[in-house]
Amino acid sequence: MPLSELDQPLGRKRRARTRLPVGRWLSLGLAGTLLLIFAALTLYAGLRRDPDGGEPVATAAIRERAPAPEIAAAIPQSGRMEESHGPASARQLETESGVTVVRPGSDAPGAIVITVPDDGAVRLAAAPDKRLIERTRHGYLPKVGPDGATPAQVYARPLGPAPATKPAGRIAIMVGGLGISQSSTSEAIARLPGAVSLAFAPYGADLEKTAARARAEGHEVFLQVPMEPFDYPDNDPGPHTLLTGPKGADNLDRLQWALGRFTGYVGIVNFLGGRLTADDAALTPLLREVAGRGLMVVDDGSSARSQLAPAATRAQIPALKADLALDGAPRADAIDKELQRLETLARENGVAVATASALPVTIERITRWARTLEAKGLVIVPVSAARGFRNPSSTGSLR
Repeated sequence: MPLSELDQPLGRKRRARTRLPVGRWLSLGLAGTLLLIFAALTLYAGLRRDPDGGEPVATAAIRERAPAPEIAAAIPQSGRMEESHGPASARQLETESGVTVVRPGSDAPGAIVITVPDDGAVRLAAAPDKRLIERTRHGYLPKVGPDGATPAQVYARPLGPAPATKPAGRIAIMVGGLGISQSSTSEAIARLPGAVSLAFAPYGADLEKTAARARAEGHEVFLQVPMEPFDYPDNDPGPHTLLTGPKGADNLDRLQWALGRFTGYVGIVNFLGGRLTADDAALTPLLREVAGRGLMVVDDGSSARSQLAPAATRAQIPALKADLALDGAPRADAIDKELQRLETLARENGVAVATASALPVTIERITRWARTLEAKGLVIVPVSAARGFRNPSSTGSLR
């Protein structure tokens, strides 16, 4: 009979028997085993430094398969490997590309000339040409080179190969107002045919970079010079406008500021200027400056009273006046009508010159129209070349 607490000796407590369940021992043993296995694998991977990170890897041998007899027979001997001279295909490529490679063990000439075949693209001369610039407080200004070379000659777009048949007419187009709106400028450079000349206003940002991009796409470039219109100052071309009368005392400084905005342009074209281009007294000192810098002058044809082109010709400056403006009414139908007039003038006179603004609708209509010219026997030529076709005695000379 078990003793009750009353039957136990004083000062003593009955020691309870502690039981540990077998399941707990099994759980601890299994966890420990897994921990040891994990530690062992980690140590093994660290010591081995497996570059594949433990991923399964399969290795397969790749052997070159000989071509079928009929294929091997069709391969030209020049396209097979030659152990003594290296791959003949590489030499064949060198020959076809016009590049000569001097290999180890060969005697290299003192000067190696690499000839790259012409792909037919018209390329403009690099700008700025160091012969044709001078540093001033307004930046680099154009000048006549010591050898007599002029910016009008060097920076003009070449005509390229003569067409197979004589064109029914030649058309020159100058699109102006570039450099102000980046989107319109990029659109004009990318979409218009390379023979279309581009004119940049002097107030744009990054003009040097933008004009260089236009030239890289084949467009010759001009500088638009702001000139006083009849309704000045209500119609204000900007803070560096060339003015008439007493207000024109600073004209030469303003002109030089504009000339220093970027490099690589063929010449200048008026931006507005109805009043100034009709004033011989105001034009004379300005044209003297332009003549000394070897530039071409283009009259955009916006003023019937303009004396810009004839005054420039008297100053022995290569000059040209546009026949019409394409987007006086900036609508698609009106622009298309002026383009048809331009075609007619080109057929009648041999060459016709037009100006336009870099409006989205203008760029779109000129681009679409230009695709139709080949079938009509008409070609687009740069503005710099149009003068020669209009005055055959001046062909080949922009001086």
